[in-house]
Amino acid sequence: MSIFQLTQTIQIMPSLPNRSSRRASQPMLPGLEPEIEVKPKISNRQIAEVLSGIADLIEAQNGNPYRVQAYRNAARGVLELSEPVADILARNEEPTIPGVGERLRTRIRELAQSGTMTFQNGLCMPALPAGVRALMNIEHVGPYTAIRLYEELSIDSPEKLFRAAQQQRIRQLAGFGARSEERLKEAALHLLGKKTSHQPLGGAA
Repeated sequence: MSIFQLTQTIQIMPSLPNRSSRRASQPMLPGLEPEIEVKPKISNRQIAEVLSGIADLIEAQNGNPYRVQAYRNAARGVLELSEPVADILARNEEPTIPGVGERLRTRIRELAQSGTMTFQNGLCMPALPAGVRALMNIEHVGPYTAIRLYEELSIDSPEKLFRAAQQQRIRQLAGFGARSEERLKEAALHLLGKKTSHQPLGGAA
């Protein structure tokens, strides 16, 4: 199945330029020449705010909870540093942030040095099959879980999800267990409504 990934670039906006810059073309007295503008240094707080915002965005899209937690842990780790990330990188050193993988470390480096960061913020929903979108209407089922259920177990409806859980087929997938399977079963049953809860689903299409 071909799925499109959406990417987004976040940029920390610099401070507004000084209004006195419009007089730069006028003759200046010796010693009053315009000062060389220094690129503003990205603070740890700015980096943490961006990381936390990305975590909220992924969570709102029902994205991978581990990815959400990774961005939040990274935000906390940046705030706990004793000096700015930009200063550490300027010495050609790497900031010590526990639990942060190389990919996320690269994102932090990019943000601290350039003020911008590009990341994948989700799937292009119109490109998903109808069965995957149907599963995403079920509580606890995000896009990546829906795609796995669709591709690995051919589940494309709440009825099929309920039946697969009854047959204990979901727990056989890597990353799933009896508890998560039962949670999906209850969520599918809730969506199907009270009528479904009193009818056998063994013959549902």
